[in-house]
Amino acid sequence: MQQEPHDSHYMELALQQAALAPHMGEVPIGAVLVHSHEVIAAGHNYREISQDPTAHAEMIVIRKAAERLQTWRLTETTLYVTLEPCPMCAGAIVQSRIARLVFGAWDPKAGACGSIFDIPAERRLNHRVQVMGGLFEQESRELLQEFFRAKRGTLPASSSPPKSAS
Repeated sequence: MQQEPHDSHYMELALQQAALAPHMGEVPIGAVLVHSHEVIAAGHNYREISQDPTAHAEMIVIRKAAERLQTWRLTETTLYVTLEPCPMCAGAIVQSRIARLVFGAWDPKAGACGSIFDIPAERRLNHRVQVMGGLFEQESRELLQEFFRAKRGTLPASSSPPKSAS
């Protein structure tokens, strides 16, 4: 799938959502759902706040959009998310009939849109999603890396204090 003219703008909005999450103790993953060039829903992870294992950014946005549009069929929409969706989210994306998925960083440990699994392209399912990964990949990855460094109390190698000569 090729990049469309407004993809960068909407992915920047997803990155803004992701940047809000660490202030709440959440992993910085953001998502935005767009229909006819209008943001229908935006959000980020809420797993820690809600103690809900399903409160991933994608799930939050899908629920908000379905409520706003008063339908579970989110056809003709595009979901922008900063990290490749997991199997649960990829399944929800297919089930909600989202047309396009654009994501930032690939997830080699839990990705289900091309990394480990490819649920949106599974031919045995009744709906397939067009997927484009890697848009603002570096920015998405850096947000995650900064969050986990801070959580672990480690500094990047370039920020380490100089070692004293003994």
